[in-house]
Amino acid sequence: MTAGGEEIWVDAAAGPLVRPYTVTAGRTRPTVRLDLLSLVVATGRRPRELAPEHAEALACCRAPTSVAEVAAHLRLPVTVTKVLLADLLDCRAMTTRARRTAADPTDRALLEKLLDGLQRA
Repeated sequence: MTAGGEEIWVDAAAGPLVRPYTVTAGRTRPTVRLDLLSLVVATGRRPRELAPEHAEALACCRAPTSVAEVAAHLRLPVTVTKVLLADLLDCRAMTTRARRTAADPTDRALLEKLLDGLQRA
């Protein structure tokens, strides 16, 4: 398929196919440290120029949402999602929230119960 002399790749189920590095303008490292469980939430600020992927990320983060969930929603690799979220954090359209753990990750009794459950499975 061509449009104005340029070739456009389209998949019937997925729509236009865009390489992930195109979404991030070739950037591969976020400016903010984020992991899969980092929680991000929209602040209500909207940058003047907003790419569709940035707008979609803001829309799905009205409540605190993990980076992994955002990546799944956007259907983008986690690395690409982290770069997009870092852009939004840099312009203060988003903020991060500390994640809460339900238990102490160094609790020996908890770890032994976990190991026992895994061995039984």
